[in-house]
Amino acid sequence: MNNVFELINERKSVRTFDGSEITPSVREDILSYAHSIKTPYEQDIEIRILDNGVHGLSSPVIVGTDTYIGGKMKRADHAEEAFGYYFEQLVLYIQSLGLGTTWIGGTMDRKAFEDAMEIADGEVMPCVTPIGTPADKRSLREIMMRKGIKADSRKNFEELFFDGSAGTPLSEGRYPELTEILEAVRLAPSAVNRQPWRVIINESGAHFYLRHDKGYIDKTGWDMQKIDMGIALCHFGLCAEANGIETRFSLENPNLNAGGLEYIASYLIEKWN
Repeated sequence: MNNVFELINERKSVRTFDGSEITPSVREDILSYAHSIKTPYEQDIEIRILDNGVHGLSSPVIVGTDTYIGGKMKRADHAEEAFGYYFEQLVLYIQSLGLGTTWIGGTMDRKAFEDAMEIADGEVMPCVTPIGTPADKRSLREIMMRKGIKADSRKNFEELFFDGSAGTPLSEGRYPELTEILEAVRLAPSAVNRQPWRVIINESGAHFYLRHDKGYIDKTGWDMQKIDMGIALCHFGLCAEANGIETRFSLENPNLNAGGLEYIASYLIEKWN
């Protein structure tokens, strides 16, 4: 997948499609790429392409496509982050094909999708995405949704990135090798555009933390915002590789002054470009 930063920078969620069908060759291409994705969490994720006409699928926010991609996996430690990383890499690949997507975690007929994915005991289907060619104009419903969550806005750099500890905002020029990579993290999509990741940077690498918002953990303990963390980690990992920075993924808490944030993972930098 070439020009990953360009894909991240250009991608917008798409909920309004032009009705074009996804050809069999494109379906095969997407599934082939999906099978090649490896996340640092090394958890198995199964992807299926689903059709409304076969499975009776629906989402009240989607117009102009009957085709979706769903993913399922076993419930396990770090499953949310693993899914976020995996699915975002797939979404970016689909973007490279000129197709549109949007993450859907709640606004859908979940039972119909779970039946189509054949969810077994101990498995979970975190999210799906429609796929299709974006329409020339967004539906009124999509326009209102985007305005409601301020979809085109992102938090400022100094709100997300910190220098050595959570109390010290990072200046944008402090680590020039990371400028584009951190911008890719800043641009990452998230549920209701909450952008819950906070990243502490020091000489050893980038350490990712979660700033929790209320209402995102269900009764089983599944945390939707950890999917967002996986998306942010995916952007960092892909862009670091593209920029020639060698990293090592770590789940070992560096015990930094994080101001009560929940530690998620680190990219330890083994070779700066």
